[in-house]
Amino acid sequence: MIQRDISVAALAEALTGGDRAALGRAITLVESRKEEDKARASLLVDHILPQTGKSVRIGITGVPGVGKSTFIESFGMYLLSQGKKLAVLAIDPSSSITRGSILGDKTRMEQLSVQSNAFIRPSASGGSLGGVTYKTYESVLLCEAAGFDVVLIETVGVGQSETEVSHLCDFFLLLMLAGAGDELQGIKRGIMELADGIAITKADSGNEVKADMAKMEYKRALHFLPASESGWIPEVKTVSSTERKGITEIWEMITRFERHQQAKGFFAKRRNDQQIFTFHRLLQEELKNRFFREESIRQKMTLMEQSILKGTISPYSALKQMLS
Repeated sequence: MIQRDISVAALAEALTGGDRAALGRAITLVESRKEEDKARASLLVDHILPQTGKSVRIGITGVPGVGKSTFIESFGMYLLSQGKKLAVLAIDPSSSITRGSILGDKTRMEQLSVQSNAFIRPSASGGSLGGVTYKTYESVLLCEAAGFDVVLIETVGVGQSETEVSHLCDFFLLLMLAGAGDELQGIKRGIMELADGIAITKADSGNEVKADMAKMEYKRALHFLPASESGWIPEVKTVSSTERKGITEIWEMITRFERHQQAKGFFAKRRNDQQIFTFHRLLQEELKNRFFREESIRQKMTLMEQSILKGTISPYSALKQMLS
């Protein structure tokens, strides 16, 4: 145990010293589901906690095909030109066979991935419908401790279940396509209610008029949604990631939002909410894991499944027996 503690301390020291390889190892450690790694990960996060909290945490979501990776590369290159250090936590869909990441964002962000002040980490979603991984929050903290002052969380983009990321970031940006038929539909309402800003992508190549029309539609739609507690009204922008148009305006919107939240006292509240949300999420995960690790529970489940298939008991009655 002493040797493990020393190893964690050494990893923390390398991480806070800006060692990118150490940051990669640290994220691998906190994402591990092995019991011995969980204990070391907990020590590591506690160790680096005083060095965290100084970044801007930005969640980015949108349906597949909206151009998330292209936008992030363009946006990221702009941030680097402004002297920022950028970390990108790109959540990829998981393979149902290997449970690993499918897409590999480093291959889709060729310019950004070779920059010395940028760090891109693709992580498998593990089947999470919330668009984030098991340990996204801890990964954000590790990036902050390593000296990155902007952390982007790119989510899977699977639709209305893309909500958990809004509880892990300071600003939640929703990317939308013009002319996709969503402007007047209610299917995006669940996400739109959580968005702090909306960007209409691909406003180029003759699509500018459609993008401007979509912008007006979304602005109207936002007026029908409940006002935020802080009084912030989400802004809608049009962007062209390939032509680098509208990128500056997105960053200006985010900085305006941050100043607004701090002035109203909601920035600290949102950070506190992120911690409590993460605590509840980890608690639920651990309770579930401990429940299903019990041999008696697994045996009982097998009996219940057989009884359900035979028609001798309903799933609801089986649940009551399992919980008792």
